Amino acid sequence: MDVTITRADFADPRLAAFLQAHLDDMEPTAPPESRHALDLHALQAEHVRLWVAAVPDVEGVAGTAALAGLDERHEELKSMRTDPRLRGRGIASALLAHVLDDARSRGVERVSLETGSMAFFEAARTFYARAGFEPCPPFGPYVEDPMSTFMTLALTAR
Repeated sequence: MDVTITRADFADPRLAAFLQAHLDDMEPTAPPESRHALDLHALQAEHVRLWVAAVPDVEGVAGTAALAGLDERHEELKSMRTDPRLRGRGIASALLAHVLDDARSRGVERVSLETGSMAFFEAARTFYARAGFEPCPPFGPYVEDPMSTFMTLALTAR
């Protein structure tokens, strides 16, 4: 599938709706203290970079992915989501490749993520493992949580 990836336009109401749908999807999966998805405001922080995927013949946002700086050489993958109607078409793979290339180009050496440990997130964990992410201990502000799975990927220069 032909995927166009650009930096997010926070003034686009379609982005706000897409991100709210992501938060709504997460709400029933865990108690509030175990949900770590960022809202529209948090994604606009200076240390966060958000991208949006678009595909031909589909109106609106097809997917999103963000990187949030943890320190100079370590970033966290956030807000990785594909429109449920478009899953399985390579959008997530294109987004992940794009954000990892961006991180490499800026000298980032490691990208980590937190996702749920419940069955709802099994496809996400499998996707990240196929991309080379490995289980790791909590990082940054996280603490051990049975509702969370932590994964990390050491980046190599291309």
